[in-house]
Amino acid sequence: MATDPLHSIHHWFHQNRWKAFDFQKEAWEAVLHKKQGIVNAPTGSGKTYSLLLPFLTQMAQGEKAGLQLIWVSPIRALTKEIQQACERAIQALQLDLKVEIRTGDTATKDKERQRRQMPHVLITTPESLHILFAQKKHALHFLKLRAVVVDEWHELMGSKRGNLMELALVHLRSLQPTLQTWGISATIGNLEEAMNVLLGPKQLNGCLIRAQIAKKVEVVSILPQTLDKIPWAGHLGIRLLPDLLPLIERSQTSLIFTNTRSQAEIWYQSLLDANPDLSGRMAMHHGSISKELRFWVEEALFQGTIKAVVCTSSLDLGVDFRPVDQIFQIGSPKGVARFLQRAGRSGHQPGATSSIHFLPTHALELIEAAALRQAIQEELIEDRLPFIRSFDVLLQYMTTLAVADGFYPKQLFEEVKGAFCFQDLQEEEWQQCIDFLVSGGSLSAYDDYHKLEVDEDGRHYVSSKKIAMRHRLSIGVIVSDTMIRVKLRNGAMLGHVEEYFIARLKPGDLFWFAGQNLELIHVRELTATVRLATSKKKAVVTSYMGGRMPLSAQMGKMLRRKLNEAATGGDGHAELELLKPMLTLQQELSVIPSEEQFLIEYLVDKEGHHLFFYPFEGRFVHEGIAALLAWRLAQSAPISFSIAMNDYGFELLSEEAPDLSLLNHPSLYGTAHLLGDIQQSLNAVEMARRRFRDIAAIAGLVFQGYPGKPVKERHLQSSSALLFDVFSEYDPENLLLRQAYDEALNFQLEEGRMRLALRRIQAQKVVVCSIEQPTPLCFPILVDRLNRDRLSTEQLDARIARLIKGQEKLNQA
Repeated sequence: MATDPLHSIHHWFHQNRWKAFDFQKEAWEAVLHKKQGIVNAPTGSGKTYSLLLPFLTQMAQGEKAGLQLIWVSPIRALTKEIQQACERAIQALQLDLKVEIRTGDTATKDKERQRRQMPHVLITTPESLHILFAQKKHALHFLKLRAVVVDEWHELMGSKRGNLMELALVHLRSLQPTLQTWGISATIGNLEEAMNVLLGPKQLNGCLIRAQIAKKVEVVSILPQTLDKIPWAGHLGIRLLPDLLPLIERSQTSLIFTNTRSQAEIWYQSLLDANPDLSGRMAMHHGSISKELRFWVEEALFQGTIKAVVCTSSLDLGVDFRPVDQIFQIGSPKGVARFLQRAGRSGHQPGATSSIHFLPTHALELIEAAALRQAIQEELIEDRLPFIRSFDVLLQYMTTLAVADGFYPKQLFEEVKGAFCFQDLQEEEWQQCIDFLVSGGSLSAYDDYHKLEVDEDGRHYVSSKKIAMRHRLSIGVIVSDTMIRVKLRNGAMLGHVEEYFIARLKPGDLFWFAGQNLELIHVRELTATVRLATSKKKAVVTSYMGGRMPLSAQMGKMLRRKLNEAATGGDGHAELELLKPMLTLQQELSVIPSEEQFLIEYLVDKEGHHLFFYPFEGRFVHEGIAALLAWRLAQSAPISFSIAMNDYGFELLSEEAPDLSLLNHPSLYGTAHLLGDIQQSLNAVEMARRRFRDIAAIAGLVFQGYPGKPVKERHLQSSSALLFDVFSEYDPENLLLRQAYDEALNFQLEEGRMRLALRRIQAQKVVVCSIEQPTPLCFPILVDRLNRDRLSTEQLDARIARLIKGQEKLNQA
């Protein structure tokens, strides 16, 4: 055997005429020297082999029995490709090692085999890892464990799934103190902090390995000949479909990214209608399609037998397939990191250029295209802020260990504090968690909440088989609405849709799903039986809750800069050149705000008095600021506002005329009493009540049902609402209740971004422009409100047409 443990790796690379990157060599040496940290490198540069290969060679040289490496993936779609990469390396290096997958898709017989004998390398997800922890004597699985690698760490950090992973890591370290922890990340701004979160506060001297590889990204906008080909507002971009078709035809393979599953369904059908020759050569991929169909699409991409795939974020991450020639992004992805991740699916080899075509869905997204290109040039990537103090996740984790072999509170308290998210956990908070699980806290009158028992040694455990079974079925932090299976009459499974959507349909109605035009036959229990539609009747598009993504802070900053450059004529982007007529019109009707200005537009029409504000901070932040300003304006004189918003700005609409002099007063945008004013201006109780529904499910307060028999959405909502009311009245200091209010403030409204935005506005010059008709900036907000008001399509189209007609008259003048 070679004395150099890396000899076989270098030999394999030499045989294939590969040249190892410096970051790969650095990672190999770091692993051999028992270091831990994060490897950061562009998509397609060999991050997986930077960590996988040294661990495989170590395992080959030592004792080969038992599970030695856990590779954690944030999504199931990645696990198969990681397995294939691992098996290729094992075969090439002539190692006698076994690698297997364990996720929710793994067959029961395979899980049972793993229970008896684990493979050397286990590829899994955070949820499946916690399910392992819920097994009796689970510590025996990890006796020989050397390392855990968390792939795509940037996708987990800043979420409750990230907290789940942090707790898994501290538990594994308690079982194996010498455990090496590594993360892999491609696109994240706060990389140092990301490493600290992964390793935890007790792990010092982390090793941050950055690839010094300049990944070239080419952003090409699909621009029409004239601006009138793009609507001023909208979310589909179908008008530019004829410009997209020849680009698809000229390439070998294309990924067409949309931001929502509904948009993917519409684009798939529209492309087939426009070019029937794509039938059989084009597929669709999103999270609601059955795993069999998704696997088929991924395999077809890997084999290179398919020309184009219309997809969502389900193909964002590093699923390994043959290099894709072209990437298309339909509409703004609202974030630089997400855009880069998708761009990296082309040129997915070291040294190759990633090219992505941007297709705007409305005119103002042309500014976002220019902003994205500039942000990529300046490497302005979003941070992922750590998610902390999620007590619902903590209670779930404690119950997991109690269901297995039980735990001792003092010992577990110290273990939990080793996770970044709970490093500041106080003893009284920990005791509240213990009391809550043992006696139910303020729910002590109900036996169902007495989950834990205590033996004479102080061990806390679950003895009830019913509680244990229900808990194992509920492990995880992804709380979704009740899903309905969609099956063809012949029994073929197509996927799942949300209950709220299917409930709107009646037998005979047509809808688009999984790339098919389907007719609903009937809904029985949780299965919608359908047939392929032959009728020409118009079909509705499957819709999903929570489809829109908010604008990131970095994108907002870039948008303000690009508008400033457009206003001063100092920009050479083709997108802004095309937008010149619209920007000229904006300047004539109102103002193009510079970076030193904050624009407010005032319009009076038959609907009432409109105030349009433009912070460019994303719809979540605008929701909070709009409610705050409406409440503050109403303090001087009784006045009621209705609110509409998009990612660029928001509207306050009232029947009465507002006092415009208040708009220039700095106190209107002050932050001195922000928290109190937010609670006064918003229905904070109702917002917290909505957040509490998910918190209650994660913490195990409400049971979501058995496989195939989930509890109906309305029953879950009413159960969690009842618990919320009980805590509010009898236990106002309850940790879960406080968490619901914190989440509503910090994650729904993004209070931190609100505060920064208001401080920026205070430092700017407020410019109030009275306008006689909608401007290019306010027009999309108006359309968004009309759409939100649930007008029929005909009514909406007619009102938009009237607005556009007014703009055309102004253009002619």
